[in-house]
Amino acid sequence: MAEDLDLQQARLAYSIIERLIEHNRVVSDLIAMMAQVLDEDTQKALTQTPTWTAYLDSRRALEKTRADVETFAEALSNLTANEPE
Repeated sequence: MAEDLDLQQARLAYSIIERLIEHNRVVSDLIAMMAQVLDEDTQKALTQTPTWTAYLDSRRALEKTRADVETFAEALSNLTANEPE
């Protein structure tokens, strides 16, 4: 895989991925904070919607990508290590 990556493109891709993951974390924290101020009936109604189910499915999918991001980071690290100085 590392042989197929251009170092500059790989660094750009990694920075994009890193920003998207950070944004997702911030949004998740915001959702959790907002959920705390909802009354119990509203919380229950919200968590029974297709939108909430899609949110949870998306969160689980993102957690599964953690290994892929680590693999990509390792490939980027190897690419950087092989870069002539």
